[in-house]
Amino acid sequence: MSDTQSPEPKGAIARFLAASPDSVGKTIFVAVAICLVASMIVSAAAVSLRPVQEANKLKDKQVNVLQVAGVYESGINVTEAFAAFEPHVLDLATGEFVDDQFDPATFDDQAAASDPDLSVALDSDPAGIGRKAKYRVIYLLRDDSGALDKVILPLHGYGLWSTLYGFIALESNGNDIFGLQFYQHGETPGLGAEVDNPRWKELWNGKKLRDDAGELQITVSKTQPAAGPDFYVDALAGATLTSVGVDNLVKFWMGDAGYGPFLTKLQAGDL
Repeated sequence: MSDTQSPEPKGAIARFLAASPDSVGKTIFVAVAICLVASMIVSAAAVSLRPVQEANKLKDKQVNVLQVAGVYESGINVTEAFAAFEPHVLDLATGEFVDDQFDPATFDDQAAASDPDLSVALDSDPAGIGRKAKYRVIYLLRDDSGALDKVILPLHGYGLWSTLYGFIALESNGNDIFGLQFYQHGETPGLGAEVDNPRWKELWNGKKLRDDAGELQITVSKTQPAAGPDFYVDALAGATLTSVGVDNLVKFWMGDAGYGPFLTKLQAGDL
Protein backbone atom coordinates (compact mmCIF):
# COMPACT_ATOMS: atom_id res chain seq x y z
CA MET A 1 0.00 0.00 0.00
CA SER A 2 1.30 3.43 -0.90
CA ASP A 3 2.20 5.79 1.94
CA THR A 4 0.99 8.76 -0.19
CA GLN A 5 -2.54 9.85 0.70
CA SER A 6 -4.75 11.96 -1.61
CA PRO A 7 -5.55 15.46 -0.21
CA GLU A 8 -8.87 15.76 1.50
CA PRO A 9 -11.46 17.65 -0.53
CA LYS A 10 -11.73 21.34 0.32
CA GLY A 11 -14.96 23.14 1.18
CA ALA A 12 -16.34 25.94 -0.99
CA ILE A 13 -14.87 28.70 1.20
CA ALA A 14 -11.48 27.04 1.34
CA ARG A 15 -11.45 26.57 -2.43
CA PHE A 16 -12.43 30.24 -2.87
CA LEU A 17 -9.64 31.45 -0.56
CA ALA A 18 -7.12 29.23 -2.30
CA ALA A 19 -8.06 30.50 -5.74
CA SER A 20 -5.88 33.00 -7.60
CA PRO A 21 -6.63 36.69 -6.92
CA ASP A 22 -7.23 37.07 -10.67
CA SER A 23 -9.82 34.30 -10.82
CA VAL A 24 -13.30 35.03 -12.12
CA GLY A 25 -14.90 34.11 -8.82
CA LYS A 26 -12.81 36.51 -6.75
CA THR A 27 -13.22 39.30 -9.32
CA ILE A 28 -17.01 38.97 -9.22
CA PHE A 29 -16.99 38.76 -5.41
CA VAL A 30 -14.98 41.97 -5.03
CA ALA A 31 -17.19 43.81 -7.53
CA VAL A 32 -20.37 42.72 -5.77
CA ALA A 33 -18.94 43.57 -2.35
CA ILE A 34 -17.95 47.07 -3.48
CA CYS A 35 -21.44 47.63 -4.94
CA LEU A 36 -23.10 46.48 -1.72
CA VAL A 37 -20.91 48.68 0.47
CA ALA A 38 -21.41 51.69 -1.82
CA SER A 39 -25.18 51.20 -1.89
CA MET A 40 -25.27 50.99 1.90
CA ILE A 41 -23.28 54.23 2.17
CA VAL A 42 -25.55 56.00 -0.33
CA SER A 43 -28.68 54.72 1.43
CA ALA A 44 -27.40 55.80 4.82
CA ALA A 45 -26.51 59.23 3.47
CA ALA A 46 -29.94 59.61 1.85
CA VAL A 47 -31.71 58.71 5.09
CA SER A 48 -29.54 60.96 7.25
CA LEU A 49 -29.83 63.90 4.85
CA ARG A 50 -33.60 63.64 4.31
CA PRO A 51 -34.46 66.01 7.21
CA VAL A 52 -31.99 68.55 5.82
CA GLN A 53 -33.43 68.19 2.32
CA GLU A 54 -36.98 68.63 3.61
CA ALA A 55 -35.93 71.71 5.59
CA ASN A 56 -34.26 73.21 2.51
CA LYS A 57 -37.32 72.42 0.41
CA LEU A 58 -39.57 74.17 2.92
CA LYS A 59 -37.27 77.18 3.11
CA ASP A 60 -37.18 77.45 -0.69
CA LYS A 61 -40.98 77.41 -0.80
CA GLN A 62 -41.12 80.12 1.87
CA VAL A 63 -38.63 82.24 -0.05
CA ASN A 64 -40.81 81.99 -3.15
CA VAL A 65 -43.88 83.08 -1.20
CA LEU A 66 -41.93 86.07 0.12
CA GLN A 67 -40.64 86.91 -3.36
CA VAL A 68 -43.97 86.72 -5.15
CA ALA A 69 -45.48 88.94 -2.43
CA GLY A 70 -42.68 91.45 -2.91
CA VAL A 71 -41.35 91.33 0.65
CA TYR A 72 -38.17 89.32 0.19
CA GLU A 73 -34.80 90.96 0.77
CA SER A 74 -31.40 89.33 0.62
CA GLY A 75 -30.11 88.40 4.05
CA ILE A 76 -33.44 88.49 5.87
CA ASN A 77 -34.45 85.79 8.31
CA VAL A 78 -36.78 83.78 6.10
CA THR A 79 -38.54 82.01 8.96
CA GLU A 80 -39.30 85.26 10.77
CA ALA A 81 -40.44 87.03 7.59
CA PHE A 82 -42.66 84.12 6.60
CA ALA A 83 -44.34 84.19 10.01
CA ALA A 84 -46.15 87.36 8.89
CA PHE A 85 -48.24 85.28 6.47
CA GLU A 86 -51.44 83.58 7.56
CA PRO A 87 -51.72 80.06 6.14
CA HIS A 88 -55.23 78.67 5.67
CA VAL A 89 -56.54 75.42 4.25
CA LEU A 90 -59.12 76.35 1.63
CA ASP A 91 -62.01 74.19 0.44
CA LEU A 92 -61.96 74.94 -3.28
CA ALA A 93 -65.57 73.95 -3.84
CA THR A 94 -67.01 76.31 -1.24
CA GLY A 95 -64.33 78.99 -0.98
CA GLU A 96 -64.35 78.52 2.80
CA PHE A 97 -61.45 77.94 5.18
CA VAL A 98 -61.39 74.51 6.83
CA ASP A 99 -58.56 75.01 9.30
CA ASP A 100 -60.62 73.11 11.87
CA GLN A 101 -60.32 69.98 9.71
CA PHE A 102 -56.70 70.23 8.57
CA ASP A 103 -53.60 71.85 10.03
CA PRO A 104 -52.35 74.52 7.58
CA ALA A 105 -48.79 74.01 8.86
CA THR A 106 -48.66 70.35 7.87
CA PHE A 107 -51.25 69.89 5.11
CA ASP A 108 -49.53 68.68 1.90
CA ASP A 109 -51.28 69.90 -1.25
CA GLN A 110 -49.31 67.67 -3.61
CA ALA A 111 -49.89 64.56 -1.53
CA ALA A 112 -53.61 65.40 -1.29
CA ALA A 113 -53.84 65.50 -5.10
CA SER A 114 -52.89 61.80 -5.16
CA ASP A 115 -55.26 60.80 -2.37
CA PRO A 116 -58.66 59.60 -3.70
CA ASP A 117 -60.34 60.84 -0.53
CA LEU A 118 -58.85 64.33 -0.81
CA SER A 119 -58.97 64.85 -4.57
CA VAL A 120 -61.16 64.49 -7.63
CA ALA A 121 -60.43 63.28 -11.15
CA LEU A 122 -60.88 65.99 -13.76
CA ASP A 123 -63.05 65.48 -16.83
CA SER A 124 -62.03 68.86 -18.22
CA ASP A 125 -58.30 69.21 -17.59
CA PRO A 126 -56.77 72.16 -19.48
CA ALA A 127 -53.91 72.39 -16.95
CA GLY A 128 -52.96 68.72 -17.53
CA ILE A 129 -52.86 67.79 -13.85
CA GLY A 130 -55.11 64.70 -13.92
CA ARG A 131 -56.49 65.09 -10.41
CA LYS A 132 -57.28 68.18 -8.38
CA ALA A 133 -56.93 68.34 -4.61
CA LYS A 134 -60.16 69.40 -2.93
CA TYR A 135 -58.19 71.58 -0.54
CA ARG A 136 -55.22 73.93 -0.95
CA VAL A 137 -53.09 75.88 1.50
CA ILE A 138 -53.20 79.59 0.68
CA TYR A 139 -51.50 82.54 2.38
CA LEU A 140 -52.84 85.94 3.45
CA LEU A 141 -50.62 88.93 4.13
CA ARG A 142 -51.97 91.83 6.14
CA ASP A 143 -50.64 95.36 6.58
CA ASP A 144 -49.73 96.98 9.90
CA SER A 145 -53.35 97.93 10.53
CA GLY A 146 -54.53 94.35 10.08
CA ALA A 147 -56.20 95.01 6.73
CA LEU A 148 -55.73 92.44 3.99
CA ASP A 149 -52.85 93.38 1.71
CA LYS A 150 -52.18 90.40 -0.56
CA VAL A 151 -53.38 86.86 -1.20
CA ILE A 152 -50.90 84.18 -2.27
CA LEU A 153 -52.35 81.21 -4.15
CA PRO A 154 -50.44 78.08 -5.20
CA LEU A 155 -50.99 76.82 -8.72
CA HIS A 156 -49.56 74.19 -11.03
CA GLY A 157 -50.00 72.74 -14.48
CA TYR A 158 -48.20 71.05 -17.35
CA GLY A 159 -45.91 72.96 -19.70
CA LEU A 160 -43.87 71.33 -22.46
CA TRP A 161 -41.78 68.80 -20.51
CA SER A 162 -42.88 69.12 -16.93
CA THR A 163 -45.41 70.21 -14.35
CA LEU A 164 -44.75 73.77 -13.26
CA TYR A 165 -45.38 74.59 -9.59
CA GLY A 166 -45.66 78.18 -8.47
CA PHE A 167 -47.57 80.97 -6.78
CA ILE A 168 -49.66 83.91 -7.92
CA ALA A 169 -49.99 86.97 -5.71
CA LEU A 170 -53.19 89.01 -5.91
CA GLU A 171 -54.00 92.36 -4.42
CA SER A 172 -56.68 92.51 -1.73
CA ASN A 173 -59.40 93.07 -4.34
CA GLY A 174 -58.81 89.54 -5.65
CA ASN A 175 -58.49 90.74 -9.25
CA ASP A 176 -55.26 92.69 -9.69
CA ILE A 177 -52.16 90.55 -10.11
CA PHE A 178 -49.14 91.58 -8.09
CA GLY A 179 -46.85 88.81 -9.33
CA LEU A 180 -46.45 85.24 -10.54
CA GLN A 181 -43.49 82.92 -10.31
CA PHE A 182 -42.62 79.24 -10.40
CA TYR A 183 -40.39 77.42 -7.94
CA GLN A 184 -40.25 73.98 -9.59
CA HIS A 185 -40.28 72.88 -13.22
CA GLY A 186 -38.24 71.05 -15.85
CA GLU A 187 -38.71 73.28 -18.89
CA THR A 188 -36.02 73.78 -21.55
CA PRO A 189 -33.16 76.07 -20.42
CA GLY A 190 -33.11 79.27 -22.45
CA LEU A 191 -36.64 78.68 -23.75
CA GLY A 192 -39.46 77.48 -21.50
CA ALA A 193 -37.25 77.96 -18.45
CA GLU A 194 -37.48 81.69 -19.14
CA VAL A 195 -40.55 81.61 -16.91
CA ASP A 196 -37.88 82.34 -14.27
CA ASN A 197 -36.60 85.42 -16.11
CA PRO A 198 -37.22 88.51 -13.93
CA ARG A 199 -38.13 90.57 -17.01
CA TRP A 200 -40.90 88.14 -17.93
CA LYS A 201 -42.16 87.86 -14.36
CA GLU A 202 -42.44 91.65 -14.20
CA LEU A 203 -44.93 91.55 -17.07
CA TRP A 204 -47.51 90.09 -14.69
CA ASN A 205 -47.41 92.97 -12.24
CA GLY A 206 -50.54 95.09 -12.48
CA LYS A 207 -52.44 92.82 -14.87
CA LYS A 208 -56.07 91.94 -14.16
CA LEU A 209 -57.86 88.61 -14.06
CA ARG A 210 -61.41 89.68 -14.93
CA ASP A 211 -63.08 92.53 -16.79
CA ASP A 212 -65.84 94.72 -15.37
CA ALA A 213 -68.43 92.09 -16.36
CA GLY A 214 -66.65 89.47 -14.25
CA GLU A 215 -65.37 87.47 -17.24
CA LEU A 216 -61.95 85.84 -16.84
CA GLN A 217 -59.78 87.52 -19.48
CA ILE A 218 -56.13 87.08 -18.45
CA THR A 219 -54.22 85.72 -21.43
CA VAL A 220 -50.66 84.62 -22.21
CA SER A 221 -50.11 84.77 -25.99
CA LYS A 222 -48.15 86.44 -28.78
CA THR A 223 -51.12 88.59 -29.75
CA GLN A 224 -53.02 90.96 -27.52
CA PRO A 225 -56.59 89.83 -26.76
CA ALA A 226 -59.62 91.95 -27.54
CA ALA A 227 -60.02 92.64 -23.83
CA GLY A 228 -56.97 94.89 -23.99
CA PRO A 229 -53.47 95.24 -22.51
CA ASP A 230 -54.61 95.05 -18.88
CA PHE A 231 -55.32 91.36 -19.41
CA TYR A 232 -52.35 90.51 -21.62
CA VAL A 233 -48.95 88.92 -20.89
CA ASP A 234 -46.62 88.44 -23.86
CA ALA A 235 -45.75 84.79 -24.48
CA LEU A 236 -42.18 83.54 -24.10
CA ALA A 237 -40.16 83.78 -27.30
CA GLY A 238 -39.45 80.33 -28.75
CA ALA A 239 -41.44 78.56 -26.05
CA THR A 240 -44.94 78.33 -27.45
CA LEU A 241 -46.02 75.17 -25.62
CA THR A 242 -44.70 76.34 -22.26
CA SER A 243 -46.54 79.64 -22.75
CA VAL A 244 -49.73 77.79 -23.64
CA GLY A 245 -49.26 75.67 -20.52
CA VAL A 246 -48.91 78.77 -18.31
CA ASP A 247 -51.97 80.33 -19.96
CA ASN A 248 -53.99 77.16 -19.35
CA LEU A 249 -52.94 76.67 -15.73
CA VAL A 250 -53.54 80.29 -14.75
CA LYS A 251 -57.00 80.29 -16.34
CA PHE A 252 -57.81 76.94 -14.71
CA TRP A 253 -56.83 77.94 -11.19
CA MET A 254 -58.32 81.43 -11.41
CA GLY A 255 -61.56 80.01 -12.83
CA ASP A 256 -64.57 78.34 -11.27
CA ALA A 257 -62.85 74.94 -11.05
CA GLY A 258 -60.05 76.49 -9.03
CA TYR A 259 -60.14 79.53 -6.78
CA GLY A 260 -63.24 81.10 -8.37
CA PRO A 261 -65.57 80.53 -5.36
CA PHE A 262 -62.95 81.91 -2.97
CA LEU A 263 -62.24 84.98 -5.13
CA THR A 264 -65.96 85.71 -5.34
CA LYS A 265 -66.15 85.76 -1.53
CA LEU A 266 -63.01 87.86 -1.35
CA GLN A 267 -64.36 90.47 -3.74
CA ALA A 268 -67.64 90.54 -1.81
CA GLY A 269 -65.72 91.38 1.36
CA ASP A 270 -66.65 88.11 3.06
CA LEU A 271 -63.08 87.27 4.07
